[in-house]
Amino acid sequence: MSDMQDILLVEEVGAHGLLLRLNRPEKRNALATDLLGRVADALDAAAADPAIRAAVITGADRFFAAGADIKELASRDTGGALADPRPAIWARIRSFAKPLIAAVEGWSLGAGNELVMCCDLVVAGESAKFGQPETNLGIIPGAGGTAVLPRLVGRSRAMRMVLLGDPLSADEALQAGLIAEVVEDGQALPVALELATRIADRAPLAMQQGKAMVRATFETHQSAHLLLERQAFSALFGTADKREGTTAFFQKRNPQWTGA
Repeated sequence: MSDMQDILLVEEVGAHGLLLRLNRPEKRNALATDLLGRVADALDAAAADPAIRAAVITGADRFFAAGADIKELASRDTGGALADPRPAIWARIRSFAKPLIAAVEGWSLGAGNELVMCCDLVVAGESAKFGQPETNLGIIPGAGGTAVLPRLVGRSRAMRMVLLGDPLSADEALQAGLIAEVVEDGQALPVALELATRIADRAPLAMQQGKAMVRATFETHQSAHLLLERQAFSALFGTADKREGTTAFFQKRNPQWTGA
C-alpha cells in the first residue's frame, strides 16, 4: 500500500474549491478502509471551512476506483462485516452538505461506483465504465449498490448490474441518469473543476439547500434500505460461496459455487 500520507492527495483549487485525488494507482485506487476514512476526514474539514464551497473527487492515473480492497474482504467473516467501521465512514461522506463533483476516467467499480453515487454531479470520460461486480465474489454491494442504484438508473438496469455484474458505459450511464456529462477521455477533471468554479461563484447557502432538497426527493426511506442492505451484505460473509469467490479471484480461476 502507498504511504499513508500519499493515498489521498488534497489541494485547494481557486478561492473556494477543493480537489481530492484517490492515489493508490498500483491498486487501481481500491478503496481500502484507511483511504475511505481519509476521504471522509477531508470532506468533514471542507464542510467546516466556510472558504470551501464545492469539492471535486477523482482518481490518480487511469482509474477512478476499482472497488473495495479485496484483501480486506477476503479475511472478513460475518462478525467482522457487522463490526466494520465502513458504514459510519460512508454515512459521513453522504452527509457532506456542499456540492460534490466526481471526475471519472476509466473504471468505477463496486465501492468506487458507490462513491460516485455519493456525488451530486458526475463527469466521465467517454471510455469510463460503471459497475457493481460484487456478486462475482459471492457477495452483494454493501454501501448503496442496491439501496441507491435503482433510484438512479431504474430497476432493470440495477438488476443487470447487480445480478450479472454488467457494467454501464459512459453513454449508458448518462442515458440512465447516473452521470451528468460525458467528455473526451482525459477531460473529465478539467470539466469537473470548471463546474466547481461555477458553483463556487453562486450563493453558498442556496447551493447547499438546493443540493439537500434535490437529494431528499431520492433519499426518502433510504436510510432504512441502507440498513437492510448492510445486514444482507454482512450475512453473506459467513458463506462458503463468499470464501470460494474471493479465493478464486486471487487464484485467477472461475469460482465453483455451491449455494452454501
